Amino acid sequence: MNPHTWLLYVVTVGVISAIPGPNMLLVMSHGARHGWRRSTATMAGCLSALLVMISISAAGLGVFLQAWPRLFDTLRLIGAAYLIYLGIKTWRAASHATTLAEPAPEADGDAHRLHTPAALFRNGFLVASSNPKAILFAAALLPQFMSPTAHWLLQFVVLVGTFATIEVSWYFIYAGFGARLGTMLRGAKVARVFHRLTGGIFVGFGAAMAAFHN
Repeated sequence: MNPHTWLLYVVTVGVISAIPGPNMLLVMSHGARHGWRRSTATMAGCLSALLVMISISAAGLGVFLQAWPRLFDTLRLIGAAYLIYLGIKTWRAASHATTLAEPAPEADGDAHRLHTPAALFRNGFLVASSNPKAILFAAALLPQFMSPTAHWLLQFVVLVGTFATIEVSWYFIYAGFGARLGTMLRGAKVARVFHRLTGGIFVGFGAAMAAFHN
């Protein structure tokens, strides 16, 4: 891979990763509620799911999904249902919200357990893996920047490593922005608005995914 091709790939991935989507919204909302350090568990979950999906795509299963639209539609609807579930859950949490901050363990043990690093990682993983279009995106994008005459594994490692670096950089930007909002906007009223806004957006993402047709 020559430097010009790699730079074009960097610009392409940088722009695509920057576009707000379910992953970035989740990272930003967790940054606002838990701070950017705690939200690194969410980032790790999102990135792990994306790397798994890219690996699946590299194995040729992206083409398989294209050849079997019913299977793709099933995965798409499952992902849409999860995003809508997450949105409704976030919206309903607004009625009990008193602050954007994470509850202390002694104040609400059940709520605190939902915000452990493992729970945040799981939430990030499920959201990032809820959209099977990422598999087809990787199947369509990566081959465009790979040379058939060069070693494919080395190219794959470089492209995926570059993608992971850019993606994580945007995660930190969104989480930092969310954390800044979280420190500026405290109080029950703000927490309710924030939960309802993010919940509504998640439902919108899920509805858009459910309505999507190839």
